[in-house]
Amino acid sequence: MRFLKKIVPFVFITLISFIGFTLISTGFFRTIEPQFAGEIFKTLPIKGGEDLTISYSDSFALISSTNRAFYPPKTEEFGGLLYVDLKSEAFQMIPLKFGSRAPFAPHGISMFKKKDGYQVMAINHTAKGHSIEVFELHGKTLKHLKTLTDPAMIQPNDLVMIDSTRFYFTNDHGYVKGLGKLAEEYLGLARSTVIYFDGKSYRTVAKQIAYANGINVDQTRNLLYVASARGFLVNVYTIQQDGSLSFIEDIPCKTGVDNIELDQDGHLWIGAHPNLLRFQAYAKGNEKTAPSEIIKIDYREKGDYTVDKIYVSDGTDMSASSVAAPFGDLIMVGNVMDNKVLILKQE
Repeated sequence: MRFLKKIVPFVFITLISFIGFTLISTGFFRTIEPQFAGEIFKTLPIKGGEDLTISYSDSFALISSTNRAFYPPKTEEFGGLLYVDLKSEAFQMIPLKFGSRAPFAPHGISMFKKKDGYQVMAINHTAKGHSIEVFELHGKTLKHLKTLTDPAMIQPNDLVMIDSTRFYFTNDHGYVKGLGKLAEEYLGLARSTVIYFDGKSYRTVAKQIAYANGINVDQTRNLLYVASARGFLVNVYTIQQDGSLSFIEDIPCKTGVDNIELDQDGHLWIGAHPNLLRFQAYAKGNEKTAPSEIIKIDYREKGDYTVDKIYVSDGTDMSASSVAAPFGDLIMVGNVMDNKVLILKQE
């Protein structure tokens, strides 16, 4: 009895502490106040446009799209990559077909411009496992080159190409099931990683990240950015000659950061989830909407940066924003599983 009298209060306090920490650290108590200095210029009927990237030199966007009803998907998907022409306000959308009817649920994407076109990579999730699909894009013609698989792809989320053979990708979990996965998601246990492929082999170059999500590179300044969605942080690294990473600092963002895009001035544009528990309920089909947020980071050097809120929505306009990229005075905004991509126009 004495033992029970001692242990019961301890368990109760621990449980209350766990619940309180989870609610606070996931943004549950944050008040979502709509904010945007502009208007919704156009909506594009694109289902689950989870990631996108823009070619500023050739004025087009590439969007990964799949018809997911739940996230993670419960059935095989046959999504694809969409080419969106940005040369006119018609925003012509062209599905890029490559002749395969194999399951394709594109997640994070990256493209690298070459002399004769682009090389494109996409994270793919199927019932058989995870892979990275490699393509060539010539004009509006897509050609599948190969499929990459490796045990290092534990739970790949996003990737960024350094050139046509080298790339980094994030594993958003270290555990894929059980108590370990629950601890990562609810306690913020930092077990996710960044993997580097040097053209021949894969190796871990960053670890102990709380849900490593979006990733991008500033080749001009030799910097790598990694979104820690569960930590509400962006991790900044210097890229070493051999591909290794040297940690510089964390940028507190106060929101669940997702994919990272860079504009022509090197600013970071990030789609984010201000309330992670609400997003999780939405992704499982238990909520009709989830709030959205876009932030912009001007990173100058260690300790010298600004984080600005560009757009905040309660989910009425679009749920669960996951990526944002500017084009002139427009901003393209994608999401995890809504049925449209927004084009915002700034004042």
